[in-house]
Amino acid sequence: MIRRANRFHGYGSLRYVYKNGKTVRGPLMSLRYCPNSKRIDYRLAVVVSKKVNKSAVARNRMRRRIYEEFRRQLKADQAFDLVLTVFQPQLQDAPAEEVHQQVAQLIDQSGLAKQ
Repeated sequence: MIRRANRFHGYGSLRYVYKNGKTVRGPLMSLRYCPNSKRIDYRLAVVVSKKVNKSAVARNRMRRRIYEEFRRQLKADQAFDLVLTVFQPQLQDAPAEEVHQQVAQLIDQSGLAKQ
């Protein structure tokens, strides 16, 4: 799990990212990102809707897998707001290496790795 400082609190910040952020899309998920000069660390939200999977256990497992990959791959000193939206249920049963590659691809496409 990621630290509390790296999580969103409230809906206003998410609305701002949805309205002003840029999007990169992969085969299983999409990443919307927006720079945030008011913060030191990044903030991350993972959205998995009930349309993807009706089971809360499965949705939470997908969230935990993605949080862990971002924790491993992103530097802690990047000031970005990130919203990752899962839209394919295959992520639940995907091997860890595939999830790692998907997240790395989204980070590379967005340019967050260069920061």
